[in-house]
Amino acid sequence: MKVVLLHDWLTGFRGGERVLEVFCEMFPKAPLYTLIHKPGSTSDLIEDRKIVTSFLNGIPGIHKHYRKFLPLFPLAAQRLRIIEEADLVLSSSHCVIKGVKKPIGSTHISYVHSPMRYIYDQFETYFGPHAPFYQRWGAKLFRNYLTEWDLKSNQNVDHMIANAHFVQSRIKEYYQMDSDVIHPFVDLKDFNQSRALTEAKDNYYVMLTAFAPNKRVDLAIRAFNKMGLTLKIIGSGQQEEELRKMAGENIEFLGNLSREAVIDCLCKAKAMIFPGVEDFGITPLEALASGTPVIAFKEGGVLETLNTNVAHFFENATDSCLVSAVEEFEKKEFDRSLLISRANDFSRDSFKKNIENLIERELKK
Repeated sequence: MKVVLLHDWLTGFRGGERVLEVFCEMFPKAPLYTLIHKPGSTSDLIEDRKIVTSFLNGIPGIHKHYRKFLPLFPLAAQRLRIIEEADLVLSSSHCVIKGVKKPIGSTHISYVHSPMRYIYDQFETYFGPHAPFYQRWGAKLFRNYLTEWDLKSNQNVDHMIANAHFVQSRIKEYYQMDSDVIHPFVDLKDFNQSRALTEAKDNYYVMLTAFAPNKRVDLAIRAFNKMGLTLKIIGSGQQEEELRKMAGENIEFLGNLSREAVIDCLCKAKAMIFPGVEDFGITPLEALASGTPVIAFKEGGVLETLNTNVAHFFENATDSCLVSAVEEFEKKEFDRSLLISRANDFSRDSFKKNIENLIERELKK
């Protein structure tokens, strides 16, 4: 079977890239088309193949500032031309890559991490009053164009897979399209050593996140500033400078750590703080695989993965509500075996098998 892979951009290694990595494992000879590629930013399994980029990749500084070029993304996707013959085009999409024209006679299956949040339900989160004037102005100017292009690009997709029922409902709402649901996975093998640990937890909480508006790192910082408790934040992103300015001395920014260091930090934390609305949310499951419970905002994809045996929820996205949730959490105890058992429900092997079965079904049509 001749296969071509699509992914929006390759500038880091997070949840979307882990899904892409499985696609690359399934089809080791498949070329990969993407808007932007920063060499070495992802895993060897992804990098070890033909990678074709758009004209955007030639812009100086694009790897750091690519978000500023959002209005050009549709054009970049349209101008990407798949030169190989293909039976299957398999895309991993959360932005525009599903709009790359498929070769004649091929079937395009798109694994949708989310319809573009910043032009649909989270527009105000990204471009509300807190955003710089030029960003708000530009977003409002191009929103209709991006929405119309996004909807039109769905004509290029034969079948959609949502990464959660939460995303499936948004696909139905915004695209009027049906989709299957296949949840992402946790790389459980990474946590084999942590499962054997029995040491007491250290006295800190942890976040593992990109510094994007929808992650609500600002909410967590304000809450922990009030409490004076130690919060360690792993990650980076466009909001880093402003978040560092608002953080008190009790909040540590650890940057981007190695996989081993991330797991070690998760294992020793009292709990993971998860205050944003996520389409699915891999990191809470990674916390569970480390034997660490989660304090999560009760909305979005976490309602499909977490329950009261493994997490403590708060219902209002305010710093005062998060403060109350942490105080209530500290009075509770969680069964470590239940945390790990829940993470085991989302294995890489199960994900791969589900994708294989769906591809087989769709190609038979």
